[in-house]
Formats: sequence, structure tokens, C-alpha cells
Amino acid sequence: MRVLLADDHDLFRQGLAGLINDQPDLTVVGQAGDGLEALTLARDLQPDLIVMDIKMPVCDGLEATRLIRATLPEARILILTVHEEDEKLFEAIQSGAGGYLLKSVHAAEFLQGVRAVMAGEAVLPPRLAARLLQEFARLASRRGADDASLESPDLTPREREVLGLIAEGATNKDIAARLVLSIHTVKTHVRSILSKLHVANRRQAARLAGWVRDDQKP
Repeated sequence: MRVLLADDHDLFRQGLAGLINDQPDLTVVGQAGDGLEALTLARDLQPDLIVMDIKMPVCDGLEATRLIRATLPEARILILTVHEEDEKLFEAIQSGAGGYLLKSVHAAEFLQGVRAVMAGEAVLPPRLAARLLQEFARLASRRGADDASLESPDLTPREREVLGLIAEGATNKDIAARLVLSIHTVKTHVRSILSKLHVANRRQAARLAGWVRDDQKP
């Protein structure tokens, strides 16, 4: 398996290359000192696996991962970094990395991770994997709560009329004239609609207007 290394610390990179080249099934075909060089070498060498650091000059590892995956969708990338922050882990996964290991791992764990990523497996330290699952669960729970809040918006018949006019692009003055209401009453209805639909402005409310109309149908 042909491996490309991307790390701006030459001494660490050389040590990693020695470890990989000692394996009968692995060989280092290129080394990059920054993300942009990694992108260029990835295009030229078409390696089976790219071992990528995060913090590098010119172009960091996360941006390089996004660019490489956009250019070479089949590329397998293993992030090897000192960063243990949740946001770095989440961004790495979103960027298309197949694994995320800390530089504190033992040589045997690193080599096991390399082979696992090459086999199409996701590789994460147990503690970071638990955080990732917790974040996914939190996002799923929040999405479910948002969906539930939208299942049946408790709009009054008058509020539905106002929302329909908002969707048509009517101003508060237009709505007041059409429905024979005072401007103050229209503003009160608009505030109530935004609150019930959990949106921040009239434009967002207008986008939901069609769905609210469908919700009225038997």
C-alpha cells in the first residue's frame, strides 16, 4: 500500500516514514510539509492512503483534506495530530477523513489504524468516538424536537391568513388594508406567527407558508 505523509515537522515525518517502510505491506511514496504540497502530491502520486497532520503552514490539514476529497473522492485520509479538541474531530470527519488518531498513540496502534482505514473502517480513539456519538445524539435530539414543534403549528385562522399574505410579499400596511385591521394588530399577528413557527423573520416564515397551508388540509 502506497502512503503519502503530510506533516510540517521534518523529524517526526522522517520517523514515521521509517516506521511505515519497515512494514512489508506499506511504503512511503511521498512526503509533504504543508497542505498545499500534500494536495499537489496526492494528485500526482495517487497514493492509497494519506496520513495528514492538521496544523501546517500555507494550507492546514483539514482544508487539504477537503480539497483532496473534492479532487480524489476515493482517497483515504487518516488524520494524525496532537489536537484532541472536539471541534477538530468533527471538522475532520465532515471534511472526509476516514480516521483520526492522536500522535500519542503507540506505533502498533498507528499501524493498526493505517490498515483499518485502508480496509474502509472508521478509526477513532475510544474517548473521541464517544464524544462523536454524543454529538450525533445531541443533534438528532435537537432535530427531532424541531420537527415535533413544526408538526402542527398552533396558528389561528387569522394568523394563517396573515401568513398567506406574508408569503405573497405583502407589507404590514397591505395586510391591514386587505384584512381591514389596524397596523398594530397586524404587527401583533406577525410577532405571534414568527414565535409559533420558530423563525427569525418574515422571509423564513414565508418559506413555511406552503407547508402550513398543506397542514390545514383534512
